[in-house]
Amino acid sequence: MGNLYRAISADGSAFAEVLDAKDIVSEIERIHKTSAVITAGLGRLTIAASLMGYMLKGDNDSVTLRVDGGGPSGQLVAVADSKGNVKSCVNNPVVELPLNAQGKLDVGGAVGKDGTLSVVKDMGLKEPYVGVIPLISGEIAEDIASYYATSEQIPTVCSLGVLVNPDLTVKAAGGFLVQLLPFADEKCIDIIEKNVAKIRPVSAMLDEGITPEEIADMLLKGLEPNVLDTASPVYKCDCSRERTEKVLISIGKDELGSIAEEGKDTSVSCHFCGKEYVFTPDEIRKLIGE
Repeated sequence: MGNLYRAISADGSAFAEVLDAKDIVSEIERIHKTSAVITAGLGRLTIAASLMGYMLKGDNDSVTLRVDGGGPSGQLVAVADSKGNVKSCVNNPVVELPLNAQGKLDVGGAVGKDGTLSVVKDMGLKEPYVGVIPLISGEIAEDIASYYATSEQIPTVCSLGVLVNPDLTVKAAGGFLVQLLPFADEKCIDIIEKNVAKIRPVSAMLDEGITPEEIADMLLKGLEPNVLDTASPVYKCDCSRERTEKVLISIGKDELGSIAEEGKDTSVSCHFCGKEYVFTPDEIRKLIGE
C-alpha cells in the first residue's frame, strides 16, 4: 500500500500532499508487464491521480486522468477515488526508447507531446467536471501543474518520479503537490519558491528512506506546517461480472446475437487488472433478453 501524508501551513495559506507509491507502481508493473519507460510514465500519471483523488470530498467521488499525447505508448488512463485508491491502464505497455538527453527514461518521448491531458471529476452532480488542456511536455508533472493553473486557477507545484531497476521492478516511486490558496501573501509564495528550488527529485528522496512527512516538512519549511491527515491508498480495481455484463449489453442485441450464434464462450478481460470474465452462448442469449 502507499503512504500518503498531507500538511498545511499554520495560517492555512499553503498545503503539501506527498505520496510514497512504490507498492502501487509495483502493482502496475506486475499487472500490465510494462517496459521501464511505460512503468515510469503510467506510474507518474497514476501517482498524480491518487494525489488528486484524495483531495475530493465525497465518498463516491472520483477523478479520471487521460493522456493522449500521440506517442508510441498510446493513451494512458488513471482513475482514483476519494481515498486515493487508484487503477490505471495503457494502450501499449511495452515501448523501448533510448534514454533522453539527461540520461533518464524518455517518458515524454513515449507519451508524446502533441495532444491533451483531460481531467474528469465525478462529484455526484448532474454532469461531471471536465477540464482539457494541451500537453506541455508529456512528462506528466508539468502537465498536471499546467492543468491546475489553466483550468482551476490554483498555483501548483507538482513533482512525480519513478525509479526502475534493471530487472524492471520498481525501486522507488512517489510524488507531491504543493498548492497555494487565494489569500497566500507574497512572503508565503517566496518561502514556497525557495523551498521547492532546494528540493531534490522525489523518487530519489524516497529511495533514500526520507518519509512523506519529512518531504512535506521540507516543502513547507518556515510556514509552521501541521499534519492534516494520512492515508494508505492501494492499487484497486472495482471491476465485476455485473459491470462486464453491462458493457456487453451496451454493444447492442444484434452484435450479441452474432456472438451467441458462433457457439463459443466469450472472454472479456478488464483493462485495469487483467481479470477475465467468461460468458457461455446461453449466458449471452440471456443478456439479449435483458
